[in-house]
Amino acid sequence: MKIFTNGIYSLVIIGIFLTISIQARAYSTVKKIYISIEGKGAIESTEARTISGTVYSNEDNLPLPGVSVVIKGTSTGTATDGEGNFTLEIPDEPTTLVLSFIGYVTRELVINNESQIEVRMDADVASMDEVVVVGYGSMRKGDVTSSVGGVKEEDFVKGAVRDAAQLIQGKVAGLRVTTPSGDPGASTQINLRGINSIHGSSQPLILIDGIPGDMNTVAPEDIESIDVLKDGSAAAIYGTRATGGVIIITTRQYRENRNTVSYNNYVSIQTIARRPQLLTGDDYRRLIREEGIPYTDYGHNTDWLGEMLQTPVSHNHNLTLFGGNSTTNFTGSVNYRDWDGIFLRTGQQRLTLRADLNHSMYNDKLRANIQIINRIFTANRGGADGYAYRQAMIRNPTDRVRDDQQNWQERDGYFYENPISRIYEYNSESRFKEMRISGSLIYNPLDNLDLKLLVSSVQNDTLVGNATTFDHTNTWLNNQNGTASRSTIARVENLMEMTANYHKSFGRHILSVLGGYSWQDATNESFYASNWNFPTDLYGWNNLGAGAALQTGQAGMGSGKDKWQLAGFFGRFTYNYDDRYLFMSSIRREGSSRFGVNYQWGTFPAASVGWRISNEPFLKGNSNIQDIKLRAGYGVTGTIANSPYLSQISYNFNRDQGAFIGGNWVQGFIPARNFNPDLRWERKMEYNFGLDFSFFKDRVSGSFDIYRRDINDLLYSFPVPVPPYLINTMMLNAGSMQNDGAEVLLNITPIEQREFVWRVNLTYSTNKNKLVDLSNDQFEVSNQFFNAGGTGEPIQDYTHRVEVGGPIGRFFVWHTVGVSESGEWLIESQNGETIPISEAVQEDRQFYGNGIPKHILGINNTFIYKNFDLELNIRGAFGHDILNFQRMFYENPYNTAYNMLNTAYDPVYGQRLSTDLAYVSHYIESGDYIKLDNVTFGYTLPRLRFMQHARIYASGLNLLILTNYKGIDPEGVYISGFAPGNDERDKYPTTRTFTLGLNVTF
Repeated sequence: MKIFTNGIYSLVIIGIFLTISIQARAYSTVKKIYISIEGKGAIESTEARTISGTVYSNEDNLPLPGVSVVIKGTSTGTATDGEGNFTLEIPDEPTTLVLSFIGYVTRELVINNESQIEVRMDADVASMDEVVVVGYGSMRKGDVTSSVGGVKEEDFVKGAVRDAAQLIQGKVAGLRVTTPSGDPGASTQINLRGINSIHGSSQPLILIDGIPGDMNTVAPEDIESIDVLKDGSAAAIYGTRATGGVIIITTRQYRENRNTVSYNNYVSIQTIARRPQLLTGDDYRRLIREEGIPYTDYGHNTDWLGEMLQTPVSHNHNLTLFGGNSTTNFTGSVNYRDWDGIFLRTGQQRLTLRADLNHSMYNDKLRANIQIINRIFTANRGGADGYAYRQAMIRNPTDRVRDDQQNWQERDGYFYENPISRIYEYNSESRFKEMRISGSLIYNPLDNLDLKLLVSSVQNDTLVGNATTFDHTNTWLNNQNGTASRSTIARVENLMEMTANYHKSFGRHILSVLGGYSWQDATNESFYASNWNFPTDLYGWNNLGAGAALQTGQAGMGSGKDKWQLAGFFGRFTYNYDDRYLFMSSIRREGSSRFGVNYQWGTFPAASVGWRISNEPFLKGNSNIQDIKLRAGYGVTGTIANSPYLSQISYNFNRDQGAFIGGNWVQGFIPARNFNPDLRWERKMEYNFGLDFSFFKDRVSGSFDIYRRDINDLLYSFPVPVPPYLINTMMLNAGSMQNDGAEVLLNITPIEQREFVWRVNLTYSTNKNKLVDLSNDQFEVSNQFFNAGGTGEPIQDYTHRVEVGGPIGRFFVWHTVGVSESGEWLIESQNGETIPISEAVQEDRQFYGNGIPKHILGINNTFIYKNFDLELNIRGAFGHDILNFQRMFYENPYNTAYNMLNTAYDPVYGQRLSTDLAYVSHYIESGDYIKLDNVTFGYTLPRLRFMQHARIYASGLNLLILTNYKGIDPEGVYISGFAPGNDERDKYPTTRTFTLGLNVTF
């Protein structure tokens, strides 16, 4: 159903109603502070008495040293020690204590007969005063003139998250994070502001402490904040790497003058999110008996899907140490994760080590940092892949797993195999190792001037081995008596950046100037070898030379190597006048080895302005308005080709062919790629207009953005004539695409009392896109469209078409209008007539539905009552469709050799189907959903002498989905590329996760 497609307007009305309600109530206590006082006992009345207590930070529950504690109206007072403790003599009568500390809200506390107290203080930080990380530095949020989203550690999604992206799922407007696979080794999908390229990448640039990486580079428990540079004016300083946006991850660092040890642990179990309901053995026998369906009855009842499923128990451990002082300090962490999958013999283990050392000298004129991150991912698994899942779906439920001799029960025929034997007779081992070493020096030769050198080297290796035993189906289906393969990939990426940053304030003027140089290079090497027909299957992949296929020339082997470099000069200027008028401009001049020789360098400018209306005289005295800021920005970013050598001519080797090279016939070499000296980057120009606001002492805050993206010089594979070209296709810059949309972020604190707090975070985004052109001045395509997606066998058809002038993501399909009396699909022809599908031609296909949601919604609620906390994360997507492969392949009773869904015999248009499988609109369903994605309930234990903080929690992930979609999970589809909305049949199903966890700090 189209759940809330139009209801989004209701949500906006609700938001306005909440805003008006909050204003009407005219809250008087509006500072963000939560203070708890626990009486430890009473004493008899005397003229004076002693009170003692401990002061904690409410953000991390750690003690605050140096807090001033003064009796109001006097100069009598004290300060907390290094453990946050204080002792003070006060009159034996109601007394008011004033607690103050730099960066925290000053608090007045009335003491009656308590002798010992605990006080928790909140940081005095309004939303516009928060620091956000931007390109090559950080800024106060109130000074930012671009579209930037940020999430701090305390606001991350709780529970057993897969990677860093899931920490901010539903919390950044415009950033869509989904989990299409339940495989424990799979990653999340990320998309920011839609699709922006055909053959280039739409993935954001991900930086971990300034070094390129991915969402798995550090453990989620080691992350302090995640900032997202969304628009072109913010991201342009990263040039050709930034069209998909920039995500900046900042790891946890030593912050306070204290030594601490923290340990986080959780254990979780998983189940399949929604299990397909297939025909059982009893159903087969009923259909044979009652309707004469020609099924084969082997006399058993086997739940094949249940045979390959398990209830996995997974666990995670994270130990972090902070130590040192303001001169020299250290952060070290160890993270170990052991996750099992819901399929038998699937799982992954991860070990991540991080060490961060900081040292300052010469009165803080010189600061040095060294960081090392070492991660090891290992997986030993069987053959529980997508194809085994397919076999479990189609296997005859009256068959059995093993025969009377306890051998695997197999049946003759291709495409019909015992899925359990495939799992146990196939072995796979993969190991990924990465070592990241980075170091920086920051020198402060003059006041307000910082010179920084950052260098890093990232080396990773992937080693994979696969083998089948003699009992695997390869032996009797493909005459391969044992198979084995070995592959390896090695990658080295180096980075060097030098920056100079000058900051100056004078009078009402604040300005900063940044200049820098960046160099990056990467080398990739790969090797692959396979063999079969072994004398024994005990070798596995450890003795490839023993296979006979190598001697007959059938075994495969290959290797490769590529390298690329990237260099850039960049600068940025910011200006702030009277905290009212803001300006930022940047430029990057970048060169890449991936460009053609005629276009080695590109220029990427950006500019943005801001007006803080709230600081104008006519609004400055309004106590209910903390910030109103208008923003406008423009920026240019680029996308480079995925392969390093697409601009260069290339030849493949084939002993039976040859080619003219330099006028001479050369035996064995054939052209593989044309020479294109004009190949260059895709150029994205983005306009962004935004509004930031904060009302009622930060009780209501948020932002609103609208944007327009024009992407020109798209990388597209054109057909070209031969001659003069060597081959008939060529990668060119041609065509253009358009993206525009709107984003809303709303933070509300409806209730903020002494013992109870309720916070709401709401995000909403909408995006629409269009392919504007596919040609350039030199080449014009004959077809103003291209096809994408695929159904796989036996249908073997494409699923989407992207046409010039139309939106991206549309299904191109035969539109069904009925089923004939003989059980054949009836479709609508191009002339609007009703015809059987057997008479249909390609021209009868039409656009039907779109796999890209029009509306994305996130609602995040946080409740705090005394020491209890509850978090509810709700997400939804509306206005899109999904092609249900599960129904398309398994809800048609035509082929009785395969099992199917128990709905296969249900009438369709009043008739039972009796036609071969086909890609038709009947299987395209509404994908609208709203999901209770995460519920976390926690309790913070009272402080113990040996423990600064302890919290236990229970969490559920992917708990409840409200949808009319009949597949497993409407969110478990791939959102990238040009075939969005395809719910593939062979994918690893998504899961539901239940977690128990413990966080402690010593």
